[in-house]
Amino acid sequence: MYFGHFAVAAALKAHKPDVPALPLFIGAGVIDIVNGLMIVGGADTVRGNLNTLPYLYFDLVFIDWDHSLLMAAVWSALFAWICKAFYKSGKIAWFAFLCSMLHWLADVPVHNADLALYPYSDIKFGWGWWAKYGEWSWGIEVAFMAVLLAYAWVKSKAQGVSLTWQVLFLSFTAANMSPWLSPMKHVATLPEPWAHLIHGFLVTVGYVIPPLILAWLYARQRKDVKWYRA
Repeated sequence: MYFGHFAVAAALKAHKPDVPALPLFIGAGVIDIVNGLMIVGGADTVRGNLNTLPYLYFDLVFIDWDHSLLMAAVWSALFAWICKAFYKSGKIAWFAFLCSMLHWLADVPVHNADLALYPYSDIKFGWGWWAKYGEWSWGIEVAFMAVLLAYAWVKSKAQGVSLTWQVLFLSFTAANMSPWLSPMKHVATLPEPWAHLIHGFLVTVGYVIPPLILAWLYARQRKDVKWYRA
């Protein structure tokens, strides 16, 4: 799952408008930010496979250092601690942790039994919707995003906040990560080590740049606060 994670953050932001957008949207991708770095560093292993749908085009051979349940909790807790130190707020830290752990939970239906209980554990989670439904699993994620954004839209409108640009941006992101337009399809055809290095780089950047843009979009409507607190 990719853009669906940001929709979770949007729903949480609408539910708790006093929590800044940045820790929520960064939190939605903390596990994958680490994943990209682990892939580049060689701790995690991925392998290009054009049959791996709907938009990843890489087999996640070993991702235990960030996507196992234990390590997801560790990285989420570390991120929450950073948020607590920066924002001086236990509430913000809690929701940052929650958003990060919801990432792991949302991954369970789509991942292909590659989410370990802890590093090197034989206990694996993942219902395998990517493998079972192929390109249709992208549509399932779009529907998941649409439901959450509809909730966020209604809640935010009641608060006098318009999510027009946020919805448009996330819709563009969803289209860009469709089975037909995903840049990973091209990356998967590159020779090694370039394939996994560029894959890891794009994964990390893909969970850093969009949150910054989304935080800025929220800040445009709040001239009285800094962008990282909006």
